[in-house]
Amino acid sequence: MKSKIQNKKILHIHVPMSKSVHTLNGKIYDRNNDSDINITGQNINIAKLYLLKQDIHTEDKIFSFATMDDFDLELIKRIRIVASNRRTDTHPWEGLSDFELLKSSGLYKVDKTTNKEGFTLGAILLFGKDETITNALPHHKTDLILRKVNLDRYDDREIVTTNLIDSYYKMMEFVKKHLNDPFYLEGDMRISLRDKIFREAVANSLIHREYSSAYVAKMIIEKNKVVFENANIPHSYGELNPSNFTPYPKNPNIAKIFREIGFADELGSGVKNLYKYSKAYGGSDPLIVEGEVFRIEVQTQQETTQKTTQKSTKEEIIELLRVDGKMTREDLSKQIGVSANAIKQHLANLQVEEKLQRVGGRKEGYWKVLDNAK
Repeated sequence: MKSKIQNKKILHIHVPMSKSVHTLNGKIYDRNNDSDINITGQNINIAKLYLLKQDIHTEDKIFSFATMDDFDLELIKRIRIVASNRRTDTHPWEGLSDFELLKSSGLYKVDKTTNKEGFTLGAILLFGKDETITNALPHHKTDLILRKVNLDRYDDREIVTTNLIDSYYKMMEFVKKHLNDPFYLEGDMRISLRDKIFREAVANSLIHREYSSAYVAKMIIEKNKVVFENANIPHSYGELNPSNFTPYPKNPNIAKIFREIGFADELGSGVKNLYKYSKAYGGSDPLIVEGEVFRIEVQTQQETTQKTTQKSTKEEIIELLRVDGKMTREDLSKQIGVSANAIKQHLANLQVEEKLQRVGGRKEGYWKVLDNAK
């Protein structure tokens, strides 16, 4: 491609990425933006480079030890029903056994180079029992954090270590618990902006994660934004938007299961939907950055409403303790619908505000509501 800048000709030549790893004078270099980094002798980085250049996905790693006993058969039954209910015709899964369903979905394979046969990491992550997942991938977890008041630590936290299906549900429940859903019409129909946006961000975090990395995936809800981070093998570097984004399937079999049960749409739709709805939700476009760590930031503008929610929670605590001062944090958590950690923080704040007083010890004591409490 030729172009002119200040009357000078510039020749731009596009060199496509090779499918092989090349050496120069016995050294291996990795291209990172405008830099060439010498990774000779760095076995982990060299392995990542081979993964990137070859059409191999971490989800396809075979675990010969795994049998059908290592899978949650009730979970497979559940997703079979969900997938069938989304179709007007008969879903192909309906006539298959559990093993045939997994095999037809690319989750049971034979490695032609080693003749190794068995269930894949993708199968275990999607449908494995918790102990099976731990055995196959000990570092697997997603850290869910609410950090709006206690900025040094957190106001609420949940560590998710279960299968990817239930991980999706738990992440969406955490979002619904801590983020509001403003009124929004698309045409003449009300839609949930919160669900539209975070369905895409949560699914992306689970589908496109590089599971060989021990980097802890995170979803952090802050005062005015939500941040997602997960390990990644990048195919480009820098900020992504609909005009420069080229979708690349990083765990295609996991993605296929998510599409079948309605957790995700076609490849590439996530970035488009995030840009389509984020401005209406938080006032600005999302920030999507691809690198060794894939990062999504969604603005929320929820601070004012969140303060109202916290005040309402305090009022509920006071009302409940007026009736029964012996209620525990766990009792209050169940009654109000917020975590025990959040209740603990509210109780501490109410004591500082001199609205509550603890009388007696932890086991035999009770909460006294003071006269200035409203």
